[in-house]
Amino acid sequence: MGLISWIVFGAIVGWVASMIMNRNDRMGCLANIATGVIGGVVGGFLANIIGGHGVSGFNVSSFVVAIIGAVIFLGITGWRAVR
Repeated sequence: MGLISWIVFGAIVGWVASMIMNRNDRMGCLANIATGVIGGVVGGFLANIIGGHGVSGFNVSSFVVAIIGAVIFLGITGWRAVR
């Protein structure tokens, strides 16, 4: 998949995670993309540690792993967007 596809995937993951954590009104598009990318890395790392497949492409399991990682990232950092 191309870079644009991964950016869109990250944006969707970040947006869903910000909705779950009730932070969507404080996060912009770039923050959602960053959260989604970091969530994919965190979720993939944790999934590999516990024996899962991590983020392996565009599929439902990768989407769920990335969202879990993004929610963990938002929970740990308490991400606040500056306006």
